[in-house]
Amino acid sequence: MTTRARTEQQKKEDVISEPAVAMLKAMLEDHRSSLSAEINASITRLESKLDNIQSAINDHDQRLSSLEDAATDTRKDMHDMEVKLAAVMDDNAKLKAKLVDLESRSRRNNIRIVGVPEDVEGPRPTAFFSEMLLEVFGKDILKTAPDLDRAHRALAAKPGPAAKPRAVVVCFHNFQTRELVVRKARELRGKLRYKDSPLHIFEDYCPEVLEQRSRLSWSYERTVQSGPQACSPLPGKIVYCDQRG
Repeated sequence: MTTRARTEQQKKEDVISEPAVAMLKAMLEDHRSSLSAEINASITRLESKLDNIQSAINDHDQRLSSLEDAATDTRKDMHDMEVKLAAVMDDNAKLKAKLVDLESRSRRNNIRIVGVPEDVEGPRPTAFFSEMLLEVFGKDILKTAPDLDRAHRALAAKPGPAAKPRAVVVCFHNFQTRELVVRKARELRGKLRYKDSPLHIFEDYCPEVLEQRSRLSWSYERTVQSGPQACSPLPGKIVYCDQRG
């Protein structure tokens, strides 16, 4: 009886467990399908994001390549511009030197007179300064009043009564006469006067030459102090001789 009862009990349990197993299998299959679907969806989203990232990387790579090409072109253009700029600067320096030379040549017959009181020349400055030079240097140096092409005050505002008078620019018609006046003015430096007014006569240099001479003044003084005789016959240059000549 016991064995039979156990057999029947086992049959009953088998009958009860079969539906439960089937249900469990169905639930597991549902979970598997759901999990698989979620994994597939996640993978799809990741693939989409990876595609977007890859597209962005490709775009950035193209941009970087474009920037590198542009940088290379810019460096080349800058190099070409530097070469052209150097050529332009060289041409400009040459043109400036020629301009200074031309301006200096146009002033070759000029002198500057400093110390002449304002308004003494009257309405005919050219004739007045011609006679004044004859009076200052005397007939021993200037046989007659020198021929002047023009004479005028320096281009500046007229000074007040207590201020220094403007310099006078005089253009000689004859270069040899101008050289004579400049040479004698050097010899008589500090002794030239016109109606109790001390006069100073200089060569009429352009501003660039004056700047060069100013830079060389210290070297000129040191050269003279050291013994050799020195002179500055050319703008911006010093020529000196030692005891041997």
